[in-house]
Amino acid sequence: MEYTVQKLSRLAGVSARTLRYYDEIGILKPARVNSSGYRIYGPAEINRLQQILFYRELGVDLNSIKEIVTSPSFNAVEALKEHREKLLDKRKQLDKLIANVEKTIAWQERRIDMTDKEKFEGFKRQMVEENEMKYGKEVREKYGDEAVNKSNQKLRNMPQAEYEEAMRLAGEVTAVLDEAFQTGDPGGELAQKAAALHKQWLMYYWDSYSPEAHAGLAQMYVDDERFTAYYDEKQPGTAQFLRDAIHIYTGFKK
Repeated sequence: MEYTVQKLSRLAGVSARTLRYYDEIGILKPARVNSSGYRIYGPAEINRLQQILFYRELGVDLNSIKEIVTSPSFNAVEALKEHREKLLDKRKQLDKLIANVEKTIAWQERRIDMTDKEKFEGFKRQMVEENEMKYGKEVREKYGDEAVNKSNQKLRNMPQAEYEEAMRLAGEVTAVLDEAFQTGDPGGELAQKAAALHKQWLMYYWDSYSPEAHAGLAQMYVDDERFTAYYDEKQPGTAQFLRDAIHIYTGFKK
């Protein structure tokens, strides 16, 4: 069966604008364009769109998806098996959170006792697993399995007070960084304060600190568009500004 942009949009639950954009960037070209100028999609394109949406659901950026699905070595069956495993992992995360919610309800209703540590276990576990799913491969390649495993273990065992302070500090980093960005000076007082706060925040998760590793992480914020999108959500250019501020702070940029 063949579909126009509008029909495929309704079938897949994505906007017509998105489909046109996918055509523009070459990740999903139509099978043909008919005499009236309409894009026409066939079975192969339907399967390609399904794969794209699977990867998007798993948080993979479009550039990476394009490299994967347009590669001559791309195997649809193997990709589906990989999707299944990752979705099962995601379901496990949700099941753990649901169990934590149910336990909290029981505690609120005074049917069970619940420690402060137990109240936050589900969130910390989910944070570790989501980070592994999104960034695990890149971070492990950069810092090694031992460093990443120690960091994950540190988060899992983090006392409630430290966990709450880490969350508060993350918000302070963002607030100071936003203010510093307006100055346009990564070497300025506010920007260097943001870099110092960023170091403090990291130490809640890292087993040890080194200026080189801090500078490397900051560079990843620019090199990996998933990190860039996070920091640039409100103000484009923030990720690069933070990178420059941290490089100055650590001595890797004068």
